[in-house]
Amino acid sequence: MDVSLQNFLLDKGYTKIKLHLTKTNHFEIKASINGKKGLFILDTGASSSCVGFEGIDTFNLKVKDSDILAAGAGASDMETKMSRKNKVKIGKWNHDKVVLVLFSLVHVNTALVNHNAKPVDGIIGADILKKGKAIIDYEKKYLYLKL
Repeated sequence: MDVSLQNFLLDKGYTKIKLHLTKTNHFEIKASINGKKGLFILDTGASSSCVGFEGIDTFNLKVKDSDILAAGAGASDMETKMSRKNKVKIGKWNHDKVVLVLFSLVHVNTALVNHNAKPVDGIIGADILKKGKAIIDYEKKYLYLKL
């Protein structure tokens, strides 16, 4: 009997979310934070999910100062802020106590725009992927999260 990964995971209570491969070879994903929709990069190597400082008002984030300095591709020692107890929804999956790191996404979005990709509101990182018991189907470009 040939059971597809999709049918197997859907039977196990997962939901599937379409991923879009950008010209920079990143997966983009649509998600909402506190009821507001945004565009994010899926980054399994990012320990924390992040939103740009520009998203504070957009996503109604309550922000606190942070002593943590962020480091990412092409930049390090960036000032950050924290926002706790955020509602994140990706497809049918949601979680209502997500901590987000806020930092400048200027270097990320400059690189994306320079490669004819759309700027993003933030990064969905390993913290959310672990909460959702994520499985990524790279070939078919789907993210599966456990409901």
